[in-house]
Amino acid sequence: MEAKSGGMHDSLLIYGATGFSGRLIAQAALDTGLVPILSGRNKPALEALAEELGLEWRSADLGDSRGLDAALRNIEVVLHAAGPFSETSPPMVDACLRARAHYLDITGEIPVIEALAAGDSRSRKVGIMTMPAVGFDVVPSDCLAAYVANRLPGASNLVFGLTGLLSATPGSAQTLVEYVGGGVKVRRDGRIQSIIPGSLTRWFDYGAGPRSSLNISWGDVASAFYTTGIPNIDVFYEATPALRGMLLASRFAGWLLQTAPWQASLKSYMALLPPGPTEQQRRASQMVIVAEASDGRGRSFRARLRTPEAYTFTAVSAVGIARRVLSGDFEVGFQTPARIYGADFALSFPDVSREDLE
Repeated sequence: MEAKSGGMHDSLLIYGATGFSGRLIAQAALDTGLVPILSGRNKPALEALAEELGLEWRSADLGDSRGLDAALRNIEVVLHAAGPFSETSPPMVDACLRARAHYLDITGEIPVIEALAAGDSRSRKVGIMTMPAVGFDVVPSDCLAAYVANRLPGASNLVFGLTGLLSATPGSAQTLVEYVGGGVKVRRDGRIQSIIPGSLTRWFDYGAGPRSSLNISWGDVASAFYTTGIPNIDVFYEATPALRGMLLASRFAGWLLQTAPWQASLKSYMALLPPGPTEQQRRASQMVIVAEASDGRGRSFRARLRTPEAYTFTAVSAVGIARRVLSGDFEVGFQTPARIYGADFALSFPDVSREDLE
């Protein structure tokens, strides 16, 4: 486990490095000149990946606080990429607090973001930044939220429309299973509430005319509130057959799907899914986000953002934020991407464009 020379080493640790997103992040870090340390609980997989990339590795189980503390020794920034984050984030955050290491993750889970927001005073006390959702969830949408909010001061409502997602990785799919059977999350008057799945429909122009879209739970319901202060937030996704089916099942069989046996069974099935979209699929795909701020008095402002495929964007944005933190560009406490780095931050990455809509 000898450290390699060159670049910034003994500073950035990627936990969950052998997962689909973790591997993309590790490669993106190398591509930008960083020399991260790879970490996770699977020693053989870590060793193989570290040998392939020429990097140091440190194995650690999230259930072993002493082992985790050893892995974080001399680490300045932890980039946490191992989900489901509802299970993995709390022990890693605790370890970062003990090590005084800045915490970043790629979650899109609303409860995780809210838990970190509630822990703001803990991170401020030890002088670290905790910033969840530094991937596609929620960097581009958070930046777009800040942009439309800045163009319409006093906005009271914020809605997002998204499209373009390819197949989920096993880890992402297991996270989605936790939402199946629960209500869809929205923010009303500053508070997160649950509504009936599939009960809200809205039309968005993703670039080829209006498309029907259905309300979903998405990280921006949590994060955009802290970025913009707007108290009413909804997120929609283009109404694909798969989404309609999932929301229908959640609506009429949710009580059953939330039981422990069904949750365990569904997660076991999701673990057998292919690792994620191929490189060719990722290169051929793009994401589109529409955001609209309105004030309830007839005024509104809408804009559209295009990015590379979600997993591809996650890798470059997560590394981009890690580089900023390593260079000293951070604020202590709980933070959101656009609040710290601004509405134009997403435009600093390749193949990202933004346009105002009528």
